[in-house]
Parts: sequence; structure tokens; C-alpha cells
Amino acid sequence: MPFVLDASISVAWALADEASPLAEIAQNRLTDDSAVVPRIWWYEIRNLLVVNERRKRITVDESSAFLRVLSAYPIQIDSAEDDREIFQIARHCGLSFYDAAYLALAQRERLPLATLDKNLEAAAIAEGIALLE
Repeated sequence: MPFVLDASISVAWALADEASPLAEIAQNRLTDDSAVVPRIWWYEIRNLLVVNERRKRITVDESSAFLRVLSAYPIQIDSAEDDREIFQIARHCGLSFYDAAYLALAQRERLPLATLDKNLEAAAIAEGIALLE
């Protein structure tokens, strides 16, 4: 079954010191399954990489290599986002608009959510959205 992939999981694959069992589970699922992400994910990943380059946690070459690996995964960028729905979820759940985009996608597509973000996880639980385990 496909799942919604949050940037917090994806970036854990790039930064060795942020490895987590859940990130490994999500990465392993992509060998037989696919993930769906909101459009913001594309920008979040690249921003997280450049920020961590500046912090000397990753090199430019490592960022480039990671993006090549990431492009090989079956990750589909959703194009059916609804601003009104995302605003409603952000306001109702007290989330950033970015995080609400992941929750809205999981809710709309009835897919489990893979995240390491505790606020997003709590909102998903409160809204009855399954989490990737």
C-alpha cells in the first residue's frame, strides 16, 4: 500500500546522525511500494540539504548523490492540492501550512503517513489518520 512520505523521513536518509528505525522502514517499503508527497516536499528536501551543507553536516557532493538516489525511488508528487482544505487542517490542528499539506494528502488519499515530526504525528492520530509503522 502506498504511503505519504514526510520530508523528516526523507532527510533522515541523507543524514547519518538522524537515522531512525521508522525512516529505515519507509525506505525499505519503497523497494516494493510507492510514496506520495505534496509539492512542498521537493522544496523542503532541497532546503534541508543546503541548510545542512552550511552547517557542515553534509557536503555538496553528498547532497548531489543523495538527490540521485532519491530520484530512483517511486515517489509521486501530488498535484491535486486544495488550499482551502490545507488551511482548514492547519488552523484546526495548529500545524504549519507545510505540515498540513502532508496531513491533507494522507486524509484525502486515505493513506498512512510516515513522519518523524511529533506535532504532525499527534495531529494525524487526532484526525484518525494511520501512521506508517
